[in-house]
Amino acid sequence: MQIDFTKMHGLGNDFIVFESDAIAEQLTPQQWQQLADRHRGIGFDQALIIERPRSSNTEAFYRIFNADGHEVEQCGNGARCIAELLRLHGRSHAGSVRMECPGGLVNAQVPGGGSVAVDMGIPNFTPAASHFDAQHQSGPTYSLDVNEQAVHCGVVSMGNPHAVLRVDDIALVPVAQLGPPIERHLRFAKRVNVGFMQVLSPEHILLRVFERGVGETQACGTGACAAVAVGRRDGLLADTVRVSLPGGDLTVRWAGPGQSLWLEGPAEVSFRGQIDL
Repeated sequence: MQIDFTKMHGLGNDFIVFESDAIAEQLTPQQWQQLADRHRGIGFDQALIIERPRSSNTEAFYRIFNADGHEVEQCGNGARCIAELLRLHGRSHAGSVRMECPGGLVNAQVPGGGSVAVDMGIPNFTPAASHFDAQHQSGPTYSLDVNEQAVHCGVVSMGNPHAVLRVDDIALVPVAQLGPPIERHLRFAKRVNVGFMQVLSPEHILLRVFERGVGETQACGTGACAAVAVGRRDGLLADTVRVSLPGGDLTVRWAGPGQSLWLEGPAEVSFRGQIDL
């Protein structure tokens, strides 16, 4: 059986996008892993599946599978790519799209020209929202034992769980060594995305993200949101921040507690194709 797909990316954070209600049940985690292989498959950080809307006031429901084959709750750059694809299909209204995913409702602004902004909701700093065992630590910064040393992080859910570490020099951070043990730390019941943030000014940060089930990526939308949420909560950042990742820049806007956080950046189609399943 041949299935159409679209390859997309946001700053190099890349996706394979299917428009099918059935494909999620047809593929095993091992098959997702094979498709994600960059040498023997198509290659992607996440697979996105656009399904029929489950609510009458939305255009689509989407699901997200990481490269390791596990389904996750939310993906910021993925949401922007889906919104752009729906616009290209003529399913936007007055430059906006309303979507739904396991992480909740998502409103997107798709004016055309390649830039897409999505409402990522209100950051949730409650440890339970990230399935995190705070072990009676009061926060907002928590200490974790990692590789026989203590590391300190903020914890926030952007529809999916994030740990954010502030660092002095992002170029010197051993992401490949610190990312895996933090991602799979026993105190995170559903694992966690790990962000390493260097603050250059209140309006500009550098960020590297080790994504749950993927590894370090060129960019991570929810990771950018999580970093700004933690930095702003700690009094370090302004309400509009440029987030520079290895793949390029995203803009995050957050007015503060009780307000929705917005993520903006490019979303592009790389190519279209078919695979045999």
